[in-house]
Amino acid sequence: MDLPEPALVGISHGTASPEGQAAVQRLIDTVDAAAASPSLVRLGHVDVQQPDVAATLGALPPSTPAVVVPLLLSAGYHVHVDLRREIDDVADRSVRLAAALGPDDRLVEVLRRRLAESGATPEDLVVLAVAGSSDARAVDDCRDMGERLAAALGAPVTVGFLSAAESRLADAIADVRAEGGSRRVVAASYLLAPGYFQDLAAAAGADLVTEPLLTPDDAPVELVDIVLDRFEETLAAASDTASGA
Repeated sequence: MDLPEPALVGISHGTASPEGQAAVQRLIDTVDAAAASPSLVRLGHVDVQQPDVAATLGALPPSTPAVVVPLLLSAGYHVHVDLRREIDDVADRSVRLAAALGPDDRLVEVLRRRLAESGATPEDLVVLAVAGSSDARAVDDCRDMGERLAAALGAPVTVGFLSAAESRLADAIADVRAEGGSRRVVAASYLLAPGYFQDLAAAAGADLVTEPLLTPDDAPVELVDIVLDRFEETLAAASDTASGA
């Protein structure tokens, strides 16, 4: 008997912010509407919200395999430890773990659009505001995105972290301002959705702060495409492994 088509299970960090919850839900709803395959798309959370990972996977139809797509911008502790442990604990179905959403050049396009929407100009100095992580791999991913954004803008971009890593965002903004004279400093939010970290970014001292990548009213097509691509890439890798390619 053929197995059911794999489900796409998007797993977000989770947030207590109603706006953040609405933004992530809009993303998964848009993914669901855009997907020719899979036919089953679900949302769960690694922290803060319910359903958690185990409950989300457990609610799938019996024997339905799944691909967990982390709705996270970099692959840190939550991906390498939390999600991997949850997946390894599943015994009643096949579950595979996809890559995080970033780094990806399509996210640069969203960042550029958010900068334009905020009123930023080429004369402004840009600091990329990221959440931060104790996992060096996630920190490297964020610095990679800073380099990609700088290449796209044709101007320097400083990376500032809101937790766990240095330089902290407020310090990065202050340093850039001290060197920039009268030029404005813009914090480009490399955060997935509204919530605690977006509020911290707004209070870090920049002259302008962009909206996060997702808002309750906007799930950018780039993010939708990345989620679907991560799903398909994981299935393709599994097929190559099974065939010995």
